[in-house]
Amino acid sequence: MALFEPLYDKALKWSAHRHAPYYLVGLSASESVFFPVPPDVMLIPMTLAQRARGWAFAALCTVASVVGGLVGYLLGYYAFTLMEPLIERAGYTHAFEMAQQSFETYGFWVVLAAGFSPIPYKVFTIASGVAGMPFLPYVLGSILGRGGRFFLVAGLIVLGGERMADGIRRHVEWLGWLVVALIAVVLAWLALR
Repeated sequence: MALFEPLYDKALKWSAHRHAPYYLVGLSASESVFFPVPPDVMLIPMTLAQRARGWAFAALCTVASVVGGLVGYLLGYYAFTLMEPLIERAGYTHAFEMAQQSFETYGFWVVLAAGFSPIPYKVFTIASGVAGMPFLPYVLGSILGRGGRFFLVAGLIVLGGERMADGIRRHVEWLGWLVVALIAVVLAWLALR
């Protein structure tokens, strides 16, 4: 069953659109608050299509994701009672509770790691606000975590060039299912803790 290959082809097509950087910003910001699709699905094909602009795309992703993360933080801090039913409906209650407990113990390091993890980042942005995590460490962790992830992704594509593009295209189905499996393992591990 080819699920990821057609999605990848569609993302490549969208990445060439003249408004693609605006879509990337919107996707990056919304993913940090509510949207389930990570910005990597646009960052990778956009960088493949325009390798000279890969670093700029990574910077756009980082800034937009951190701004979206600030919105998530503020929602958690000021409006958690409004957000709680949405978190429950999305099935993130357990992950949210685990994230909140982690903030009490590890704070900055949790946000930093969350920027790289396959666990939806929105869980951490909202939970950090609910937990009342100090604002400056939260912002610093977000910048380093999200920036590290997006610049790593863009860097692999920029430096890997056509060979990397061909490799991704050849293995996109396998990579997609690997990410799904990784998410399932992480969620199962969190559920058993």
